[in-house]
Amino acid sequence: MKALRLLFTNPKKHFPAKKAKFTPVFIDEDRFISLIHASKTIRQLQQIHGQVIIQQQFSNTRIVTQLISSSSFRKNFINYALSVFRHSENQNVFLFNSLIRALADNSYYMSSISYFVVMMRSDVRPNSLTFPFVLKSATALQEGWLGMEIHTEILKLGLLYDRLVLLYLVDMYAKVGLLDDASQLFDESSEWGNEARSTLLWNVLINGYCKVGRWGKAMELFEGMPEKYGSTWSTLLNGLMKAGEVYRAMELWGYVTEKDVVSWTTMIHGFSQNGQHEKALSMFFDMLEEGVKPNDQTVVSALLACAKAGALETGVRIHDYVSSNGFTMKQGIMAALVDMYAKCGSFEKASSVFDMGEEKDLRTWSVMIWGCAINGYLDKALQYFDKMKSTGIKPDGVVFLAIITACLHSGNVNQGLHFFDKMKHDYRIPPTMKHYAVMVDLYGRAGRLDEALNFIKSMPIDPDFVIWGALFSACRVHKNVKMAEYASERLLELEPQHPGSYVFLSNAYAGVGRWQDVERVRAKMKNTGVVKDPGWSYIEVGGQITSFVAGDHGHVFSDEIHMKLDEITKSARERGYMPETEWVYHNIEEEEKEDALGSHSEKLALAFALISGGGFEVIRIVKNLKICGDCHSLMKYASKMTQREIVVRDIKRFHHFKNGTCSCQDYWRTRVIKLPVGHA
Repeated sequence: MKALRLLFTNPKKHFPAKKAKFTPVFIDEDRFISLIHASKTIRQLQQIHGQVIIQQQFSNTRIVTQLISSSSFRKNFINYALSVFRHSENQNVFLFNSLIRALADNSYYMSSISYFVVMMRSDVRPNSLTFPFVLKSATALQEGWLGMEIHTEILKLGLLYDRLVLLYLVDMYAKVGLLDDASQLFDESSEWGNEARSTLLWNVLINGYCKVGRWGKAMELFEGMPEKYGSTWSTLLNGLMKAGEVYRAMELWGYVTEKDVVSWTTMIHGFSQNGQHEKALSMFFDMLEEGVKPNDQTVVSALLACAKAGALETGVRIHDYVSSNGFTMKQGIMAALVDMYAKCGSFEKASSVFDMGEEKDLRTWSVMIWGCAINGYLDKALQYFDKMKSTGIKPDGVVFLAIITACLHSGNVNQGLHFFDKMKHDYRIPPTMKHYAVMVDLYGRAGRLDEALNFIKSMPIDPDFVIWGALFSACRVHKNVKMAEYASERLLELEPQHPGSYVFLSNAYAGVGRWQDVERVRAKMKNTGVVKDPGWSYIEVGGQITSFVAGDHGHVFSDEIHMKLDEITKSARERGYMPETEWVYHNIEEEEKEDALGSHSEKLALAFALISGGGFEVIRIVKNLKICGDCHSLMKYASKMTQREIVVRDIKRFHHFKNGTCSCQDYWRTRVIKLPVGHA
């Protein structure tokens, strides 16, 4: 960079004013390209660009191409790249290729296609380096017809025999669902010699068949490979895992002769993605015992499994491994650690890891702000939001979703509205369905049901199942049966086979004692074959993850667990606890309702933790559904009786129970907040 600094030194500061004029140092082509690659800011590129013009080298295709290509790995440089291209004197194939690649690599797929069209209309002949990125854009846009048009141009130019072009073309057909066309190309390539059929080409087609569940064809291709490399095994394993065929993947895993880091990582990530977090973590430690060193992606996948299962002890072990085995705290690992600690309810540790990190990208900030939101810390979320902006990083829709969610969990409607409007008007970020859903939930939890319904009707996009579900939940709590029926009709129209549509309506009727309507809805649900997913909970004890389902009697210590739960309930009753039987939505006797409440999975997990000892350790439970009012009430009593902190993460948020109180301050019950008329 010495030459760069010399170029832009102020002559008046370093040279006498009355001596000879300052003459810029001449820089040759290779040095200019080196400086372009070393630049880190738009300002530096513009300065180099200026010297290129001064030294009359703007007609040099190699230099201008590199100015444009610099945007391939810097998204905020795209406008600069477009400006350079538009002002270039010789818009040849090299410049077009650089621009098309930069646009495709930065997800400007439509623009990439548009400049390909401009290229053709300008009579600039594309070459084999043009089509991979044009096809990448067509694939991302999921436009099969466009891919076919590009295929035609490839044939006209005689470029189908190029291995890279063929690979991207088969990949495009496979990913847009045109597998017969992909297979035909693959079969035809056999006539061009073995060189045309690279391992990548086999992998692309195998993955395509796995994606649509055509296992027979995938295995046929796999068996037909002349030589199977590790990448092909991993491709087939990954395809099976993505399609939810976990048992098929496990069966295939037994035949893998050379298990490398990629195949291990594929299995760990696949188990976690399919909800088998215990197996994912078991595979991670099996991998270490086999002497295979994980890479960054392996660590991130294992930490993701810890986060989903609430396995803090295991997450700490992985963190210790990372710290003692030479891993650098890159943004990916740091974000995964922050996410793991936050989702395991250890917010202080999440903050500590985040604060120690030197380089933080938008994703890392997003994870930290989400951690604040789900743990109910609105003030901290706002503090991190302001710190992020002070570093020059602009918030995106994900960050705003986290902030609005933090407002939701604290019951701050006004602030939620403020940030929703700020996102739209100040940052020009269009709201997604998720943003609208949180806003409906925010209105609904505050009891402002009419405003919630009007908000839905004013949406510029059609509301989905989640939107109407949020309104329905609020109607149920506030016993607005008429609006609940209206919302239920919308839910059934959208997803008639979704169990939530029936359960929501049944619960709303039960809440106001309309038992005949409850039975009618339940009967319809049964007749249509709709089955409600059972509630389950995870708990980690002694580094081992155990899961419970509602009414679970399958655990080896089932008798002891239920005895302990009876003991807790009895002691809580003596201190004023009364089972909240309104959370059981059947017209049955009160005693039977209490029995039904006693089998909820989070209560079983709590009892298991207590019979397992642990002294004063925090009890951490992860639940797949929203915690019911009765379980919430019992957890408060249990935290006071046992003098242990109990942390429950449900589908909505965290509940930190300490000495008889909860961090949510019972706002989760959607208390009716009385506001002055006209208050917004």
